[in-house]
Amino acid sequence: MNNFLIVLPGPTGVGKSEIAVEIASHFGIEIISADSRQFYREMTIGTAVPGPELLEKIKHHFIQFISVREYYSSSLYERAVLKLLPSLFSRNRAAILTGGSGLYIDAICRGIDDIPDIDPAVRQKYNDKYKAEGIESLRSDLRLTDPEYYAKVDLRNHQRIIRALEIFESTGRKYSEYLTSRSSGRNFRIIKTGLARDRKELYERINSRVDRMIGEGLEKEARELLIMRGLNPLKSVGYSEMFDFFEGKISMDEALHLIKRNSRRYAKRQITWWNRDSEITWFHPDNIREIIAHIERAMGS
Repeated sequence: MNNFLIVLPGPTGVGKSEIAVEIASHFGIEIISADSRQFYREMTIGTAVPGPELLEKIKHHFIQFISVREYYSSSLYERAVLKLLPSLFSRNRAAILTGGSGLYIDAICRGIDDIPDIDPAVRQKYNDKYKAEGIESLRSDLRLTDPEYYAKVDLRNHQRIIRALEIFESTGRKYSEYLTSRSSGRNFRIIKTGLARDRKELYERINSRVDRMIGEGLEKEARELLIMRGLNPLKSVGYSEMFDFFEGKISMDEALHLIKRNSRRYAKRQITWWNRDSEITWFHPDNIREIIAHIERAMGS
């Protein structure tokens, strides 16, 4: 247990990419991305992939390594990261795991149970219910069967809601129970160092980042992906609003307003997810010296 995984969570827009690079530069270590939207090659501007200067400065893993057409999951990610870590630890006794996807971070820190195969008929049942009754009916079912997951899940994502409902019906266990199961053990120690800003500051940064994305060409990027809008990775903030604009459902001004609003709401859900974890020590991103000192103390150096 002489190796350390430095876990750096935080909401969207808080400044994780820059701080992760500063920490990695100080310790001479590499970065593992835990931002599931940044996994996809076709999504760059709308997911705020770290710029070339950051990617060139420090080796990053799991950035734009698959296509939006490929299936990926937290369990696949867990296996891939655990396979990678020994090689990272052979070069240094630490590595950084950073991102905004709480489910993927938890998969590495806690582990998740192997979920049994689901009867396709059960999945079809809930897909049919979604088509006939809409997403609100699914939300009601989830609220009753798994209130813990209901409090965390993106309630606009019907596929994630259906996933939880089909697992509950097929296994008799709540999906949240699978997600919070402790792993049998990790052969490295975990240092959880979170990044936080006050709400006003965070929301201003989110709004500014959306404006910057528009200036960098988000509209063009989204337009090139419109033909694939039904794929799950593209049902996310920034892209779904632009798709509605392209189809004439909303104006460009409305799309910009909704991207900012939905990004702020996403940040709020992320904060709610991590507030349940008492192992995280929180810092303002400006306090980089305190962050590094905290990590050094935890590592006993």
